[in-house]
Amino acid sequence: MPQIIHEQPEHAALIEPLLDRCFGQDRFKKTAYKVRENTTPLSELSFVTVEGDNLLATIRYWPIMIGHDAPALLLGPIAVEPELQGKGIGVGLMRETIKVAKELGHHLIVLVGDPEYYGQFGFQNASVLGFKMPGPVEENRLLVKECTPGALKNVSGMISGVPDAPLLPGRTAPEAETDEMVAGLAAFAPPAEA
Repeated sequence: MPQIIHEQPEHAALIEPLLDRCFGQDRFKKTAYKVRENTTPLSELSFVTVEGDNLLATIRYWPIMIGHDAPALLLGPIAVEPELQGKGIGVGLMRETIKVAKELGHHLIVLVGDPEYYGQFGFQNASVLGFKMPGPVEENRLLVKECTPGALKNVSGMISGVPDAPLLPGRTAPEAETDEMVAGLAAFAPPAEA
């Protein structure tokens, strides 16, 4: 049964080929990659879905700033092995990691993706709220989710990466607390409606 765990160093060699299979080499030209260029993903919010020794999916969150003073997370990429897509693995990974982001005290999550798919997790159009990316992006695909009610109040502006500042978007849990939360991420069966 698939299980969500923290990304480990040995997963790195498997993640890039998975991203190639899902998005191709052109992904590096996308604006979201430019935002992440000099930023490090938050280790406490970098997860994979595994089944035995097989890596099935990956997700990472990155520290960003919206405007000059609104810390947030940039979600992505999330990737599921192409032959396993549509089986609920991505849905489970999204739900569980958003729950962890909330528990860690993060207030806003931004991503670039399909509004119909990500709408089920509470993401809404960010462009209409005045969010901007430092490069081309389809306005209807720039999305944001409040993890805390009212977090979007008076937030707008350009999105930028936050190099070497992992504490800005929310609090970073101590290792023991993170381990306890990860232990609570039990193996999951895909949702019946997937």
